Amino acid sequence: MIKENSKAPEFELKNLKEEIVKLTNFAGKPFILYFYPKDDTPGCTTEACNFRDDFSQFNELGIEIVGVSPDSSKSHQKFAEKHHLPFTLLSDEGHKVAEKYEVWGKKKFIGKEYDGIYRTTFLIDKNGNIAKVFEGVKPANHSQEVLSEAKKLLQL
Repeated sequence: MIKENSKAPEFELKNLKEEIVKLTNFAGKPFILYFYPKDDTPGCTTEACNFRDDFSQFNELGIEIVGVSPDSSKSHQKFAEKHHLPFTLLSDEGHKVAEKYEVWGKKKFIGKEYDGIYRTTFLIDKNGNIAKVFEGVKPANHSQEVLSEAKKLLQL
């Protein structure tokens, strides 16, 4: 797992409008990069909707929210429209960025093993360094947990 206080790995992924988004787009401002397994599944929907519900609080702090999953841009578009998500979703179909952030690997579900994303969030500071890593995320209260850490980062 990538450690806190290390440089955030570069990325270049498409958003739901097929536009390229890079790490450098966030230079000079803190942001949240959260990795989730799949659009429109129960846990991922809970997590996304909680970020949506707290969006104005993050916005007031000047912190952008960016979600990443292996789903296509088209899937992200449907997911965002269905749940009125006001933040950026990025498509990592080849899971190359998930691998760079060390959140891709073997998982088990109902006795079956498969490769997938470990639900993980990175709070990245204005200098592009990882300020906080949230592993083993529980979707229900995660947004508030991240908001609390974001306020600490900004010393509020």
